[in-house]
Amino acid sequence: MGKGSGIVGMDPFFNIRLIWIQHQSSSANGLRRQKRDWVIPPINVPENSRGPFPHMLVRIRSDQDKDVGIRYSITGAGADQPPSGIYNIDPISGNMFVTQPLDREERASFHLRAHAVDMNGNQVENPIDLYIYVIDMNDNRPEFQNQLYNGSVAEGSKPGSSVMQVTASDSDDSTTANGMVRYRILSQTPHSPIPNMFTINSETGDIVTVAAGLDREKVSQYTIIVQATDMEGNLNFGLSNTATALISITDINDNPPELTVRTFSGEVPENKVNVVVTNLTVVDRDQPHSPNWNAVYRIVSGDPSGHFTIRTNPITNEGMLTVVKPVDFEMNRAFMLTVVVSNQAHLASGIQSSLQSTAGVTISVQDVNEPPIFPVSPKTIRFEEGVPAGTTLTVFSAQDPDHFIHQIVRYSKLSDPANWLKINRTNGEITTMALLDRESMYVKNNVYEATFLAFDNGSPQASGTGTLQIYLIDVNDNAPVLIPREAQVCERARPNSRINITASDADADPNVGPFVFELPYFPASVRRNWTISRLNGDYAQLRLRISYLEAGVYEIPIIVSDSGNPPLSNRSVIRVKVCPCDDNGDCSATGAVAATGLGTGAIIAILICIIMLLSMVLLFVVWMKRREKERQAKPLLIDPEDDVRDNILKYDEEGGGEEDQDYDLSQLQQPESLDHIINKPAGVRRVDERPVIAESQYPIRPSLPHPGDIGDFINDGLRAADNDPTAPPYDSLLVFDYEGSGSTAGSVSSLNSISSGEQDYDYLNDWGPRFKKLADLYGGGDDD
Repeated sequence: MGKGSGIVGMDPFFNIRLIWIQHQSSSANGLRRQKRDWVIPPINVPENSRGPFPHMLVRIRSDQDKDVGIRYSITGAGADQPPSGIYNIDPISGNMFVTQPLDREERASFHLRAHAVDMNGNQVENPIDLYIYVIDMNDNRPEFQNQLYNGSVAEGSKPGSSVMQVTASDSDDSTTANGMVRYRILSQTPHSPIPNMFTINSETGDIVTVAAGLDREKVSQYTIIVQATDMEGNLNFGLSNTATALISITDINDNPPELTVRTFSGEVPENKVNVVVTNLTVVDRDQPHSPNWNAVYRIVSGDPSGHFTIRTNPITNEGMLTVVKPVDFEMNRAFMLTVVVSNQAHLASGIQSSLQSTAGVTISVQDVNEPPIFPVSPKTIRFEEGVPAGTTLTVFSAQDPDHFIHQIVRYSKLSDPANWLKINRTNGEITTMALLDRESMYVKNNVYEATFLAFDNGSPQASGTGTLQIYLIDVNDNAPVLIPREAQVCERARPNSRINITASDADADPNVGPFVFELPYFPASVRRNWTISRLNGDYAQLRLRISYLEAGVYEIPIIVSDSGNPPLSNRSVIRVKVCPCDDNGDCSATGAVAATGLGTGAIIAILICIIMLLSMVLLFVVWMKRREKERQAKPLLIDPEDDVRDNILKYDEEGGGEEDQDYDLSQLQQPESLDHIINKPAGVRRVDERPVIAESQYPIRPSLPHPGDIGDFINDGLRAADNDPTAPPYDSLLVFDYEGSGSTAGSVSSLNSISSGEQDYDYLNDWGPRFKKLADLYGGGDDD
């Protein structure tokens, strides 16, 4: 501040002294000037003050206010910055006020700056810092992070075992007693085995056990009420809050499983698998569906062959004794098993297994009718192919395993693809019905396979199958066949113009190659023109013996023999095309045509025939088009009015009244003879069957008729047709308007719509409502 200045501070709550600080600055000449600054100690304001407000905190004065007018102001958070309006200052007197209660938990301190300026706004004094601290009051209770805590501890735990931790926080100042929290347990539920099984660290909130005896099978969960109090746990002045802690007692395997009975029993039919014989029931007091509770069963004796196993039911924990390997009544009628049960988890330390963990199981085997069994299946026998029908091959019999029941076994054939075999129904003897052929499509790798059925007379009937495999030994019953069947060579003998030939044989070794190829002696031209040279055991070469042979197709017979004992021969024919060749020894195009057997004259004749055929087709098409044009240009030979095509025909003539009844009904009946028809004058005739008489002679139309003669020609033809008894009915004039005589209905010919006579229609009124409209029209009389 300036020279002779002074600052007065006052607070009705706290005594504040003015501290004058003198700053000295030195120079080369010693002391220059002295400057004094003002310092105000921190201001402490209690939170939650009840007022009244505004409440004065301090007064700021400058010693220059006697000479000039001074205006005071404050800046900073809480004054002109958010949260604004908490503090203000009297610009003239310099008194600073707080305008509302403070909350330390929202803001614990404020930093403001005080300013002094003259009336022109010029700074008179340097700004000073004002530090305002909110004094904490115990106005907040401790708050737990959770209202419900979950913890666990194993049963049988020793005292001092950690269980869980609870935590509470207090919004008050933690450096004071207002924010210091302490914990304690208010209650424990249930009180078993003692009311105080747990304790809590008052400062950290850690809960531990203090006594032994935790047993999940007796008490599985404890409920603890924990209290947190501030003011270092002073119940008289501190504020408190509570939370709940649930402590679950986790299971250990301290209870061995125990079977409910000492002996179980069951029965099972023989030859059945996956059948549950009996259920072994067990009791275990440990946590259900946990490794400490899940049972594991073992068969320790009585089943050396492994016929049974025990599976655990995951829901009931029962042991399902199941057959996994078929049992045979004839070998074992009963089993005595010893079973032991344990848990998936090992027993806890110090826990011994119970005597009731072991039990015996008695299993009775039920006898059932078993199917006959073929001792050897498949059974393999060896025979030469081609054995005659009726040959006995073997006896393929089956045995009935039911030794304690005498039953009869019968046989039948189940599968015989080639239908070569039959089996004796009584003893199973197999004989042939046809020749056995190794080369048959039903034989695979020299083996023919058939299946037979054996069945007993038990109740219910049982049957078994057996397979018979016949290995067929090959015999030389197939002659070799020449390969290829077609070839070509050049017409002039060349070193490379040769045909390699071989043979195929359906038989097997040694009834196949090496083959012998030779030309027959007849016809003589074969050996004269051709020759065969041997290459190896399976191949030979066919080539020309002469230097030139005319082009064409030649069929050359060749005799092929195999190496069987005795050997078989076959006369095969190979078609050889002899043709002119080029320099490379290949048939030329002309030579290929010539080799087919067609000469130049034949080819020219074929071309001429094709040209003639095309010409005939063209002439026929031209003639058809010309005829169509003439038909369109030629006029009709009849009067257009007489032409019945596309004309309207009238059919509204109803006949001639009562004269319509004068008809000759004989025309509608089948005549017994044709004399009256033949002698009858011209008229309408009808005959449904063609009589065996001479046909009528129809007029012959001139080849070039005059148009005026068309009508006469048609009339002559019509008369001839009417008198022709052989003409079918559809060529005759048929009349269908005759109703017959003796009709109960009166004639309607007398009704005349233009009649001038008077007619009484009053009787129509008596015919009912349906004729009322008609009666009104005709029976109403004159309206004039």
